[in-house]
Amino acid sequence: MFINLIVVGSVKEEYYREKIDWYVKKIKTVTNINLIEIPDEPIPQNAKEALFEKIKDTEGRRILEKIKNTDFVVALCIDGNMAGEQGSFRGIFNKAKRTDCITFIIGGSLGLSEQVIKRADYKLSFSPMTFPHQLMRVMLLERLYDFICDR
Repeated sequence: MFINLIVVGSVKEEYYREKIDWYVKKIKTVTNINLIEIPDEPIPQNAKEALFEKIKDTEGRRILEKIKNTDFVVALCIDGNMAGEQGSFRGIFNKAKRTDCITFIIGGSLGLSEQVIKRADYKLSFSPMTFPHQLMRVMLLERLYDFICDR
């Protein structure tokens, strides 16, 4: 099984980067994992909702270009299925058995475009709260590490 993480923006904080690199290195000892960073669009101050949608659409097109038709796509969304302990990951991996690749997607600070959400085979939520997308990478990788490496 191959795992892709498609994420919008780069991580500038060293403490997040160190944790992300550590989890990716550990997961790679068990399975193939690839972290794909998509550039985020600048958000002007005092931007209106219409511009937010345009920015999400632009980022969404970049995300969709990286997804293969055969990928099982998991979009991290606040309105997705709640991530229980390990049950949700077991369910995701069971549903994805028909594919060679699971692709997890974390949007930028504005979230994901409707096109990306529609393409998703599964919507996953870690909480009804909103987290910074840089922290969400660490949280997702920690859960993947726990599920994949501690089985």
